[in-house]
Amino acid sequence: MSVQKVNSIIDASKSYEYVDNGSPKQGGVKDVYFSPDKKYVVAFYRDKKPEPTPIQKQQQKERIVKIVSTYLKNIKSGNVPDYFLDEIFRWPTDVVEKNNQLGIVVPIYLNKFFFAKGYKGNDMIKGGEKVGKWFTSPSFRNNQYPLSLDKSELGDWLSYFQIGINISRGVKKMHQMGLAHSDLSYNNVLVDPVTKSASIIDIDGLVVPGLFPPDVIGTADFIAPEVLSTKHLNISDPNRKLPSQKTDLHALAVLIYMYLLRRHPLRGGKIWDLDAEKDEVMAMGEKAVFVEHPTDNVNRVKVDHLKKWDVFWGDPKKIPFTVTGPYLSELFKRAFIDGLHNPMLRPIANEWETALLKTVDLIQPCHNPNCDEKWYVFDNTSKPKCPFCGTPHKGSLPVLDLYCKTKNDVWKPENHRLMVYHNQYLFKWHVSRNVIRNEGLTNNDKKPVGYFTFYQNKWVLVNQSLTGMKDLTEQKEIPINSMVELTHGKKILLSNEEGGRLIYVTMVN
Repeated sequence: MSVQKVNSIIDASKSYEYVDNGSPKQGGVKDVYFSPDKKYVVAFYRDKKPEPTPIQKQQQKERIVKIVSTYLKNIKSGNVPDYFLDEIFRWPTDVVEKNNQLGIVVPIYLNKFFFAKGYKGNDMIKGGEKVGKWFTSPSFRNNQYPLSLDKSELGDWLSYFQIGINISRGVKKMHQMGLAHSDLSYNNVLVDPVTKSASIIDIDGLVVPGLFPPDVIGTADFIAPEVLSTKHLNISDPNRKLPSQKTDLHALAVLIYMYLLRRHPLRGGKIWDLDAEKDEVMAMGEKAVFVEHPTDNVNRVKVDHLKKWDVFWGDPKKIPFTVTGPYLSELFKRAFIDGLHNPMLRPIANEWETALLKTVDLIQPCHNPNCDEKWYVFDNTSKPKCPFCGTPHKGSLPVLDLYCKTKNDVWKPENHRLMVYHNQYLFKWHVSRNVIRNEGLTNNDKKPVGYFTFYQNKWVLVNQSLTGMKDLTEQKEIPINSMVELTHGKKILLSNEEGGRLIYVTMVN
């Protein structure tokens, strides 16, 4: 075992140390060595077969240098750089070279992205990386499965909404900079359901449109249909489709679907060819059909083919995609029906972020303390129940629709509602259209301004800090530190400032 030193090719004054024990950790295309203090890794690219041409080698070098200089600077000088560089990306920070081998320096993954326990009653993967794949399969969360994950690693259903929000924000940022990931998949995203975190990795393969072609076509399950169905064509053929921002959007939709529904949207029961390789290319490429397509039944899941630990989540009839609520259901239709073979129609990352955030406002806690998922999306019926364990909602349920004022002083519904539960909070982004709920929120913006509670058999909203709050039904001010009862048909003005909203109360059950 020896400590090696290597110099930056961008800044000659910088050098890095790594420990070489003769058997580096091997990724898909890189050999990875840890620094002595375990704060970063140095990852060298393995020689490819066939050997790249001098032009290809130069292109790769230029691309990586650009990613760790120009694009890293863009993030550092942009909005909330710490959020993106500490939480959302493991962005390479430097490029090194040794014995003609190119390498990159990448900060080590945060502690939360390594398993604390791993499998239930078996520490075989303890300390291993929490790649997203562990959390998209129903097997690993089924107690009867011999290698199920320890419950303490799994989080609850709400965890995966925040994971989806973080991934969407990462993709949105890359696309805003003109980049495409090219290989977005559950292998290149680390997740921690306990802290509701996600981090996009393998950033060094980014596609810079018009400048550097992609290295790979992607990972099975996440390759867009147009890429698979044209992969037989020569790379210079104008009809050949290569990874791009549009193919990232297919992969993003698949990831969100798999995190929330724990099955693949295109892997149904249809066999297109007896040759397994041809069948795969057809099923995920030109013949791809959404397993929950409302009018095309050709690719329905064959339930009797499912493994016994996959039956619950694997059967769309038991848990259809509509359990994700109206906003996400609409985007899943656009991604897997309209946009499946028409990339221009795919929802963009910002739309996924908005839909996930609005859906979080529709979430209700399950009344069953033993429910694995703990939360579900309100289904807009008069008798809501948890779709995962079947437990009905007990008692009355206030539903708050948000209204905003138009230029001619008319209140219009915003297609956004907030579900109430005991100790649910009201935030500034609910109160005013001027506060946008995104990664740029300040700590002050994140503080609750009110809360809902069930008090003396009544639902009430307690005003913690809003100065212009008013009960319009009773024509009464609602001062700070006072409360207002939520009753059917009640209208409450949250703010009298420009952009301020009104809530309209509907009592369910």
